[in-house]
Amino acid sequence: DQGFAVIVSDGRGTPGRSPAFEREVYGDLATAALEDQITALSAAAEIYERLDLDRVGIRGWSFGGYLAALAVLRRPDIFHAAVAGAPVTDWELYDTHYTERYLGHPLETPENYKNTNLCNEAHKLESPLLLIHGLADDNVVAAHTFQLSQALLEAGKPHEVLPLSGVTHMTPQETVAENLLRVQLRFLKKSLGIDDEGDK
Repeated sequence: DQGFAVIVSDGRGTPGRSPAFEREVYGDLATAALEDQITALSAAAEIYERLDLDRVGIRGWSFGGYLAALAVLRRPDIFHAAVAGAPVTDWELYDTHYTERYLGHPLETPENYKNTNLCNEAHKLESPLLLIHGLADDNVVAAHTFQLSQALLEAGKPHEVLPLSGVTHMTPQETVAENLLRVQLRFLKKSLGIDDEGDK
């Protein structure tokens, strides 16, 4: 009822399907995960011809936030706006127990970290990007968003940042969570040229 078709896709690397499926992202947390989002979008467009592939937004939180920002940095030809909530932007800053399982030790495989660091791709931004981060996040610390924002500023790339005071990794307060969804919705509508009726 907001003028969007919504696709939710768990790509390679998502736990719960099989160990082999989860290991598909070993050494590179970016490429396969992004490719699978593009594949899901293309498959949906073949089934639903009314999908407007000239106005594709992507949003996500945590790893999904990483993926959303990655999408507009690497594939602005497909993804035209993104909302990245609590995104990991530099895997060297994230929990080693998780990260080293996929990328190896940063001293032994530094290229894995370099190739998946969003800050290294900040100069590529062409699409609207909203970064959201809880300042009390102790899982993906807010430094991730601030580092990416700094890299974007250094590259002269406009973007928006919404810091959430007192909010941890997720937003537990129902009213805040609901209002946060409205903020994301307004950003995507404005960025994609969708009015209240879902038309340009």
